[in-house]
Amino acid sequence: MKKLTTLAAIGFAVLPISARAQSADAIIDRAVAAYARLNSMRAEFTQTLTNPLTGNSQTTSGVILRKKPNLLSITFESGDRVAADGSTLWVFLPSSVPGQVMRMPANVSGRATHAVTLVPKRANAGFTSAKVWIDDADSSIRQFDVESANGLKRHVVITSFTPNPELSKSTFRFAVPKGAKIVDQSQMSGVAY
Repeated sequence: MKKLTTLAAIGFAVLPISARAQSADAIIDRAVAAYARLNSMRAEFTQTLTNPLTGNSQTTSGVILRKKPNLLSITFESGDRVAADGSTLWVFLPSSVPGQVMRMPANVSGRATHAVTLVPKRANAGFTSAKVWIDDADSSIRQFDVESANGLKRHVVITSFTPNPELSKSTFRFAVPKGAKIVDQSQMSGVAY
């Protein structure tokens, strides 16, 4: 009986841990679904900004307001403010850049977009960050910025986009120009082509 009681106690103690164990994707999916159900929201926050070069930290607080489909207001106790009015993103940072207001269109080439910042899951991904602007109407990528691990920054704006065009296989064939030297990288990287 004592063994049964001990096993039951261990099972009971372990059950909540394993029952709560979920993948990161599942947790993010739940959060995305919860925010998608909101028509508006208000959140108070505290932010700590740490500069690794100087070792200094600064803590501030503020309020975030959001209303569907694309309205946002972030007000800091310092007087800094970020506001998106549906067509323009306004950034006012008197605490660091007094007297300057940045106005950034919330669209690319006249099309409404949402910007998403990406960071690699693996350290050797070849890039340190990417920002992608996704078209609200057709979900196509309209613009992206990528920063490589070596510091190279790439800014690309899609000036024309045609979904599902007819493309022949010949479009993807490559003919080596006369006189060009071929450097076969397959022997160097260990990858066969």
